Amino acid sequence: MAAASRLAALRAAAMHCHIAAWSFTDEQAAEVLAVADRLRALFLPPPAAASSAVQQSSTLLQLLPTELLTVVLSHLDTCDLARLAATCRLLWCDAPTPPPRPMALLRPMGPVETELRRRTAARGLRIVSSLPKGTLSWVPYLLKRVLRDALRREAPFAVADAFSFFVDKKGHMLSCGLQTPGEKLHLGHDSGADHVPEKRRRIGGSPTPLPSMQGRRIVSVAVFDSHCLALSREGEVYSWGGGGPFGSLGHADGRARAVPSRIDSLTRIEIIAAGPNFKSAAVDEYGRLFTWGQAECDEDESMPSGLGYALDSQAESQLTPKWVDALSEDRVVGVSLEYSFTLAVTDAGAVFSFGSSKAGALGHGSLKGSEVLPRRIEALAQTGRQFVAVAAGITHALALTEEGEVYGWGSKHVNGHGRSEPTPHQVSAFVGQRVKHVGTGGLCSCAVTEKCELYTWGDGDFSSLGHGDCEKHDTPKRVEGLSGVQVAAVAMCETHTLVADEDGVVWAFGDEMAAGLGVTDADIFNPTPIPTLRVRARKSPDVLPLF
Repeated sequence: MAAASRLAALRAAAMHCHIAAWSFTDEQAAEVLAVADRLRALFLPPPAAASSAVQQSSTLLQLLPTELLTVVLSHLDTCDLARLAATCRLLWCDAPTPPPRPMALLRPMGPVETELRRRTAARGLRIVSSLPKGTLSWVPYLLKRVLRDALRREAPFAVADAFSFFVDKKGHMLSCGLQTPGEKLHLGHDSGADHVPEKRRRIGGSPTPLPSMQGRRIVSVAVFDSHCLALSREGEVYSWGGGGPFGSLGHADGRARAVPSRIDSLTRIEIIAAGPNFKSAAVDEYGRLFTWGQAECDEDESMPSGLGYALDSQAESQLTPKWVDALSEDRVVGVSLEYSFTLAVTDAGAVFSFGSSKAGALGHGSLKGSEVLPRRIEALAQTGRQFVAVAAGITHALALTEEGEVYGWGSKHVNGHGRSEPTPHQVSAFVGQRVKHVGTGGLCSCAVTEKCELYTWGDGDFSSLGHGDCEKHDTPKRVEGLSGVQVAAVAMCETHTLVADEDGVVWAFGDEMAAGLGVTDADIFNPTPIPTLRVRARKSPDVLPLF
């Protein structure tokens, strides 16, 4: 009786911890895990020999009271939760696993699925009422949804023609490259007033920390030749560089900034994007898309540049972030900017384009034309596929389906088809493979497959494709120099490309100064690792060792 009474008291204490858990700090959460370890040591016998420490931990977790197990799972990183689920299916659900058919929602749920549903709901993600065809359990499906959404927020590096930015594993930001005259471009190292350098000035041949960002934890960075953006762990956005009068920095005063300055009107941001034509974009945790910058194209002032709304006839720019209310019924989960147009993808798997078309880049079937407001690309909708990512190039675009299929359209040299296509079509080079990432860099493109292999194609000037030459490649070609490297992240532009593996090691090729590979004036034709640098790169949900 005394033992039962003590157990009841322990359960009551665990329930109290569960109720208070949502207000815990990181330090308190770590203490909760330590307490759980001590409880296991007190109440449980030493575990039998197991094949691995992970299996032992999984077995012990099963023996914890449900209330305490819930608290422990709520404080695990999603990737760690995925690895835990991979080692112990008994934590998935109360029904036999794998189930013979897709399970209904009204049924008992295991602790892992319960926690994943809580995270999915907290992030406002859409949950289907029944499992997609070919999926036998809710746990892998929900894990993929939550992980993909979490990874959207993180970009461990960004590139522009003359420089690169990096976010290391501790959240510190670094930069390297050249500061170009006439553009008021600053790499965040200047401490004085804004100025235009008299000549092309070297900031650093290797990645150098930004003193102005010390003490801030950065998770993502986005840059273009004229301006830069950084996203903090707290969802704050910082901007600096040139283009202030055109609104690219998002500050009402329209001034250039030599060092990062917070955009006060943006909070709880999940995604940032910087593009040409002095444009910027951000998506908050509610899926609302904000854009700001120049409203008209440089080449043709009568054509919209892709802000997603119309400005007053007297206004040339939107100085501060403005909500794209034409997408108010949708939750945006991805955005990509280019010179004359913008792409957005929603949680429902729809792709929208707006701005001005070059070579059919809007995807609506005509080589020219414009769309001030977002317009859904019907050719993609008619495929019946759910799209999860988009990438915009100067004259082309790519879209990625949930099944890992790639669709391309626009200019023939970079859309993956080797022929001009004003309407999206599946890229045949990836038929039979699953792709987990697509990207563009002006006049070049890239894709990472489920096997973590990198493919590039397009304009090969400056050896930015990594094929050992400066040739043009109209269709996807695997980067042989990265054979054996598990690619986790890619950023590319017309002068150089950065690649991170799953351990955060960065490989670079192209213009070596901008890529952080040294101080000589030469191009690097094959992927070369940057020494002493590790970035925040994570595995894609498609390649976690799960099932």
